[in-house]
Amino acid sequence: MFEPTHATVIYCVLIGAVFGILWFCFDRRDHVHFEAVLRRSAFHCIRCDRIYPGPAGAGLCRCPRCGHENSRLRF
Repeated sequence: MFEPTHATVIYCVLIGAVFGILWFCFDRRDHVHFEAVLRRSAFHCIRCDRIYPGPAGAGLCRCPRCGHENSRLRF
């Protein structure tokens, strides 16, 4: 039926396919997470001097520590 060399080649191809599929899935998941983090805006509280993230595209955001409303950081 199968010689040991054929079985070895099939086994290696299957293992490679499993690792390829896992790599693709985890890479896709990490890319989606990175894009979500990249879209956030940074804010600096002038009252308590804290830098914190806020929602994407927001011009104003309340500080989670003191509640003061601050504008987005501009670089």
